[in-house]
Amino acid sequence: MRLTTKGRYAVTAMLDLALHCERGPVSLADISQRQGISLSYLEQLFAKLRRQQLVNSVRGPGGGYRLAKTTAEISVAQVVDAVSESLDATRCEGKGDCQQGEVCLTHHLWEDLSAQIHRFLSDISLADLVSRGDIQAVSQRQDQRLPLDRDQQIACSEIQ
Repeated sequence: MRLTTKGRYAVTAMLDLALHCERGPVSLADISQRQGISLSYLEQLFAKLRRQQLVNSVRGPGGGYRLAKTTAEISVAQVVDAVSESLDATRCEGKGDCQQGEVCLTHHLWEDLSAQIHRFLSDISLADLVSRGDIQAVSQRQDQRLPLDRDQQIACSEIQ
């Protein structure tokens, strides 16, 4: 089982958004530049995140995206689920037809593993990740590559 690029990029982009929320709406172009994710791919992901009400878009000059909930209210599992990413470890995608149309010997083991992974990611919020020193250090390094408009200082203490 592995988390595909879609799920990884969605979590990365949402964490970037959470780390930069105090600067106001965050543009997908800025996330794209900091994280090395194509802008068109981010647009697709954020359309799904918006439909699941995890982010809000802000139009106009200085527009971009904001978190629709607090960082403590958004789990990694919610982000992965929002982009229709499967955390299924079974070969049959949970259908139970893994061995000639029937359940294989280890089907329930992999099904249990999938449930454990989902529970694990459900217990990790964006706030948990934002508070980590190692993540803060990486974010600071990335920020040095992207000049930020310091005039866009909007408090987001209610979001974090």
